[in-house]
Amino acid sequence: MLEIKDLHVSIEGKQILKGVSLTVKAGEIHAIMGPNGSGKSTLAYTLAGQPSYELSGASGQSSVTLEDKDVLEMSPDERAQAGLFLAFQYPVEIPGVKVDKFLRMAHQARFGEESEKDFPSLLRFRKHLLSLAKKLEVNPELLKRGLNEGFSGGEKKRLEILQMAVLEPKFAVLDETDSGLDIDAIQAVAKGVRKIVKKYNTGIIVITHYQRILKYLEPDFVHVFVDGEIKESGDMEVANRLEKEGYKGTPI
Repeated sequence: MLEIKDLHVSIEGKQILKGVSLTVKAGEIHAIMGPNGSGKSTLAYTLAGQPSYELSGASGQSSVTLEDKDVLEMSPDERAQAGLFLAFQYPVEIPGVKVDKFLRMAHQARFGEESEKDFPSLLRFRKHLLSLAKKLEVNPELLKRGLNEGFSGGEKKRLEILQMAVLEPKFAVLDETDSGLDIDAIQAVAKGVRKIVKKYNTGIIVITHYQRILKYLEPDFVHVFVDGEIKESGDMEVANRLEKEGYKGTPI
């Protein structure tokens, strides 16, 4: 269980998150919707360990725990090793770093000796990677190229889902994964996410402006984020209403 309690966060002295509380259980999909500037991405990067963000509010008030471990006391790499994953809205391009080698290094960092035992050679890991890529409908040619180097938006987002499958996270935050994608890419990404949820029982927080990806993800819960707080929670009916009416009807 990933449990966020009364989370207050400030950036350069301005309070952005104003007491966010959210519990995500293994295998659940939670969607967070909200207008621009409401704090959705701030929540994502706070969970990932953005060092420039400051916890605010009363001392000891904010807490984030993953299986009873204090996430806020962990460094970003410790959070990743503990099983947290963040899919970026704008995936980073690293020219010259081959995708297959990058993912093997990431797997070794996440699983340590267990990784070396399961995949003692790059060749064996590449075979595993090709199998995952096929299941997630990722072009295997991308694995030979520099990380996100010259990739289309859809290719970058599909590769992030492949990274998620490689790292087998306990919980993943997808920050506007549908941004800039056409309908085919959205369907492919959503299908990949659901496969990972089914295989690894991963808990998902997906941040989005639109209902379109949610039609394929079928979230268990939809939360409306306004002015740094969760103002409303429900099921897909909430997302359907927002698509028709916007955020003006959200209780403040």
